[in-house]
Amino acid sequence: MNPPASRTRWVVFFVPRGTAGVRRRMAELEERGGRVHRFDAGDLLTERGIYDTFAEVLRFPGYFGRNWDALVDCLDDLCGEVTGGVGAAGVIHDADLLLEAEHFPLFVSVLCQGADRANSAVDLDGCPLDRPAVEECFVFEFRDFDPQAIARRVEQRDLDVSVGDGCVAAGLDPEEWGLLGRL
Repeated sequence: MNPPASRTRWVVFFVPRGTAGVRRRMAELEERGGRVHRFDAGDLLTERGIYDTFAEVLRFPGYFGRNWDALVDCLDDLCGEVTGGVGAAGVIHDADLLLEAEHFPLFVSVLCQGADRANSAVDLDGCPLDRPAVEECFVFEFRDFDPQAIARRVEQRDLDVSVGDGCVAAGLDPEEWGLLGRL
């Protein structure tokens, strides 16, 4: 798994199931004390399924609003036991099931927003946060991996999506999000 070089911070990856680079990166994260959380795409076929599953697996607070904005906020706020204080990764198995879901492109954008915010020690205005940056990323594993089809499906104005060596990588478009000074 080698994402393309870019000014974008890649935070969401689409890979073939069983990619050795993903297994290695997840093992390294766990060795450093981070956490790898696994999701079954079958549980994420609806927006409600996403909210319920993420709230349960990532132990969101009771006040989680079960909407896209609240999901971004809770992904940004992950800490402690959920991340091991080091970082967290979400691995979504059988992602083929999600590819044609109406909400799939928005879901990817939300994951990029939450992970990008978690990975930064400054807010969107460039002001320091009262917490350290926490490594966070998401990996979608596909049985039938067609990088060009995946890239076309998730491509949208607010994301930078690139096809690399054995993966598709997505992150917030720095120009669209005003992130050029943060990179």
